[in-house]
Amino acid sequence: MSNTITVHHPAVRTAALLYSVFKLRIGFSIMLCTLAGAAITPGPGPGAWNLLLLAFAVLASSAAAGAFNQLVERDLDGRMQRTKDRPFVTGEFHPGWHWLAAIAVLLTGSAALAIHAANLVSAAYVFLGAFTYGVVYTVWLKRRSVWNIVVGGLAGSFAVLAGAAAVDPTPTGAPVLLALVLFLWTPPHFWSLAFAARDDYRRAGVPMLPCTVSARTAAWVVLAHTATLVLIAPFGFLLGLGWIYLTAAVAGGALFLTASIRFVLRPDRKRAMANFFASLAQLTLLLVGAMLEGWFAGGASGW
Repeated sequence: MSNTITVHHPAVRTAALLYSVFKLRIGFSIMLCTLAGAAITPGPGPGAWNLLLLAFAVLASSAAAGAFNQLVERDLDGRMQRTKDRPFVTGEFHPGWHWLAAIAVLLTGSAALAIHAANLVSAAYVFLGAFTYGVVYTVWLKRRSVWNIVVGGLAGSFAVLAGAAAVDPTPTGAPVLLALVLFLWTPPHFWSLAFAARDDYRRAGVPMLPCTVSARTAAWVVLAHTATLVLIAPFGFLLGLGWIYLTAAVAGGALFLTASIRFVLRPDRKRAMANFFASLAQLTLLLVGAMLEGWFAGGASGW
């Protein structure tokens, strides 16, 4: 669970540090949410090139939010074993106005690119996703509220809606459902990781849910969220999505739900991490199923 980076070649190490600071692993997942949102939205698509530009805009806005998160939370990161080797903590990157300026330029540029590639509505969702994670979650809620990550989960939902708005600025059934599933997915995904690292969060004074309730209660709350999203996700089939999506939703849901039930039966670190990885598998299946539905089943945007 450590974020230690051990590459020694200067150029490669700098690239690795930037990858870490901008949280690009998360950014690529957010980008897939955008592509899935576009794929399942009825209507003529924006074209492959414009969609690629929009996906890059989402990646850039996510990177800006990720860097801002690490800049603001460097004091917390320094108190946690999982994050103590992040560049702003170790001093390899020096916080200052130049980082704030770079983040602002990156976010502004991503919104401008989204307007060029799609439209103003899509750009607004791109901005709201970064703002939700960078300001609402990181600055306003993380240190204050046990429900911090619940609200923070809107960041992924906005990515879905950004892709959908590129096809049709008016929200429609299937992408709204997928955005809701993303909103419900984030808490059990992150709470599973927070359960495994709850000593870290307690030491840092961050009120993540698994640190404020008993292990069994935390596991039951995770299961409740998992069960809700697993029940809701297949309804996309009734909103015009086909068998590819339904198969992916059911298969991924079964995997995630099984892991969450096992977590309730034995709420320990090992099963919390198993649930964390099951959540990643479920999301991957769901997003890939949505994109395949659009590409091969006459889905939506037809790009």
